[in-house]
Amino acid sequence: MSESDWTDAIVGERMAVDQQFAAEVRDSPFTNQEWGLIMTAAEFDIVDADDPENARIVPDTSKVAGIMPEVEKMEGAMGGAPGGAGGDDDGGMFSSVKESLGLGGGDGGSDRTEDAEELLERYAEMLQAHLAEKGRWEQVRIAYQE
Repeated sequence: MSESDWTDAIVGERMAVDQQFAAEVRDSPFTNQEWGLIMTAAEFDIVDADDPENARIVPDTSKVAGIMPEVEKMEGAMGGAPGGAGGDDDGGMFSSVKESLGLGGGDGGSDRTEDAEELLERYAEMLQAHLAEKGRWEQVRIAYQE
């Protein structure tokens, strides 16, 4: 089964997980817009689908590094955008925090790619947990194999 077939079949569950995952995104180094762009580059697979005990949803992050320059452009555009009172101070504060965490400029690109991949892994785990909670995981796992 192709990735789009099984993920299209769970679009409602994905929307619910997206809402639940919003807190993870807020606590991440990415804005909602950046996360949305990262999600367009991610695909999800089920590994060990034929093994009910070990089957799990995993992100295919092979395209994420390719989208990161666009994510960085979004960050630059948002940080450099003219704002109202305090707009520049906010950008400066976030820049300082990101730099202290090793997330700003230069070498930060590879760190941000790793951050994106880790966030996608957490999203996949939450999606699988949600499907299990709703009683749909087994159905999705079997459908994936077909």
